Amino acid sequence: MDKKILVLGVGNILFTDEGIGVKVVTELQKQYSFSPNVELMDGGTLGTKLMGPMMECDFLIVVDAVLGDDEPGSVYRLTGDDLRRSLAFKDSMHQTDLLDTMVLCELCDRRPECVVIGVEPKDYQTMHDEVSDVTLARLPFMMEKVLEEVAAAGGSFEKQA
Repeated sequence: MDKKILVLGVGNILFTDEGIGVKVVTELQKQYSFSPNVELMDGGTLGTKLMGPMMECDFLIVVDAVLGDDEPGSVYRLTGDDLRRSLAFKDSMHQTDLLDTMVLCELCDRRPECVVIGVEPKDYQTMHDEVSDVTLARLPFMMEKVLEEVAAAGGSFEKQA
């Protein structure tokens, strides 16, 4: 049976680069069709409400802004303890952090394997619904990285006409 893969874009789209995860997932949904074992979801700032979808998947790909003390626009692939660098995995503007939600999944014995594809934000504090030019320029590369993770986990996709 195919691994169930969830691609989760998280962040608050009202705070500039904080919304990059949601924008990446939205673009992927517009440009690609995916195999039945792959679900793309705008997780926004849902926090523990994401527990159901997270427990139902085998492999979780989170797309988010990541504070890694690097140049704005740097793209990261995080696993294990490094997940805490993702804004979604620490107390931020997200309702509760995803780490809490993962712990709850683990308590229910349904914690998925997880990877974060993230970008160092230029600005995540200004209230604006567009991402910065630096972050926007990295969007295609982030999409490519997410598609690589989907393929590596056993999902497939094709570019829509």
